[in-house]
Formats: sequence, C-alpha cells, structure tokens
Amino acid sequence: MKKLLALVLAVLMMAAMLAGCSNPPQEGEEKEVLTVALSPDFAPMEFVDVSKSGQDQYVGFDVMLAKYIAQEMGMDLEIKAMSFEACQTAVQLGNVDMSISGFSKTDDREENYLLSDFYYAGDNETEQTIIVMADEAGTYSAAEDFANLTVAAQDASLQMDLCTAQLPDSVTIKTYKTVDDAVMALKTDKVDAVAVAVGNAEAIIANNPDVAMSGFLFEVTEDQQNNVILMNKQDTELLEQVNAILAKAYEAGLYGEWYAEAKALAGIDTAAEIEYDDDGNIKEDGGEEDAEGTEGDAEGGEADTEGTQEDGGEDAENE
Repeated sequence: MKKLLALVLAVLMMAAMLAGCSNPPQEGEEKEVLTVALSPDFAPMEFVDVSKSGQDQYVGFDVMLAKYIAQEMGMDLEIKAMSFEACQTAVQLGNVDMSISGFSKTDDREENYLLSDFYYAGDNETEQTIIVMADEAGTYSAAEDFANLTVAAQDASLQMDLCTAQLPDSVTIKTYKTVDDAVMALKTDKVDAVAVAVGNAEAIIANNPDVAMSGFLFEVTEDQQNNVILMNKQDTELLEQVNAILAKAYEAGLYGEWYAEAKALAGIDTAAEIEYDDDGNIKEDGGEEDAEGTEGDAEGGEADTEGTQEDGGEDAENE
C-alpha cells in the first residue's frame, strides 16, 4: 500500500512539473521570438522612419500587423529586413517564421508556401494604377493609351503580371528590382510610366511632386485585391494560429485604423523606402544592373533575367 501511494505521489509530482513547463512566460521572464521577414521599400505597407533606429525604425501597415500577431501569440517580435526575393527564400529555408511584405495570392505561392487567409490593406491592393510625370497627369484612361510606350514595374510583381496581361502588345515592359529604381527610371526618361499599387503611388507622389497619377486603373480579381502572409509548408500549426489572429483583427476593425496610420506615416519628412540586398544589408546604390532594368513585352515574352536572384524564382510576385 505504501509503495502504491508513493507511486501515485511521484506521478502527480511529475504531472505538476510538466504543467509548469507548459505555462506561458510570466512578467519579467524572457519570451520566445517571432521572426518576420519584410522588404521595407514599399510604403505605406513597410518602410523606414530614418529618425529611429533598430527595430523601431520599421513602420507601416505590415509592421503593425506583425506586432499584433506577436502580441497575440505572447512573443517578442524581430523584424528581419531584406530584399523582397530574399524574404521568400528565408521562409522556404526556415530562416524566419513568416514573411509579411505585401504579398498577393498566386498559384506559385500556393504551391511553395502555406498562405494565410486574406488581410485587407485599404486601396493599396484593391486598386492598381500607372504613374507618369506630372505634365502628363490624367491623360491616360485606357490600356490602349500606352501603346508603343515603355512601362516599368517591379521585377516578378503583381504589377508586372497586370502589365503583361492587360497592356497592348506594343508596350515594352521594363522590370526593376525595386519600385524606387523604377521611379528613378521614370524621372530620368528611361521609361514612360511605372505600374504600382494606388497606396504606393500616393506615397511616391507625396515625396515626388513631379510624378502624378496617369488616370488609368488595371482590372484586378478578388485574389489580387488583398494580401497574404507566407509561411513554410511545414508550419501548419502556425498557420492556424495566424488565421485566428487575422480573424480577430478583422472583427475588431483594426485594418482600417492601421492603414490610415500607415498612410499618415508615409507622408512624414523622415519616411524612407530603404532597399536591402539579399543578405539583409542596406544597398547604398541600386547598381548599374538595377538602374538599367530588364525588358520584356506585353505578350509575356521572356525578359533578360541575368543577374537576378534565382532562389526567388518566378514565385517572387509582389505587392
């Protein structure tokens, strides 16, 4: 009888110890870290406040969303800034927990990643446009108006796909690694126009008064109107947690608040879209290759992709 009682007490003690190990960290205890990759060159979704440093410098809608997810999971957040293509590679390799960087849902992404439910970032994704120099503002109302022109877009982006699918065959599509490079090409007469999301266009125009809306809007499908979070194919439990948190944010009406705040932040003097390389280092210069861009056509002809990152592959569709 004594042996049985001792055995029961031992089992109860072990159960208590295991239960104690599974409790979330208490105040003052170190929390687990949620690592999120993003490319902070896409205001108002993710960009940099140069008046701040460290983790505090990263601002924008997706940063607010990342903070909310980490808070709901009881974890500390670590933003890992890198190029857009590298964000996706980092998820595939398991180097980060997820990437939140203005991703649209595509067939390629569904094949290579776990995709969250949609989250809603105002007119940043629901409307896609083309910007031009200010002296041509509002003069383009139809796709045919761009015939025989050169239109720039971020390499392997949603905007590049829209140009290929909807602009006339005579349009030359020139791709750049970042939207900043494409805008610089516009301002230096290397291209005639740049395809961007409306929210991004507004941020660009706020800092470049010589650039304006063309007056043209692409047709977009429901899948192209909203954003998803990328996670590794193995992280099914994380996906369930994230989807539950997204549903909670939607029900609380937080998306509208975050987007309004992000747009306001994008207009401050210290807001900047900072380009990072594939190793997470700030690029001081886009480099000759990025500045020149690569050319394709609106029939979807094969562009010269020499020198671009292979790991991102055709799956590196953005924003």
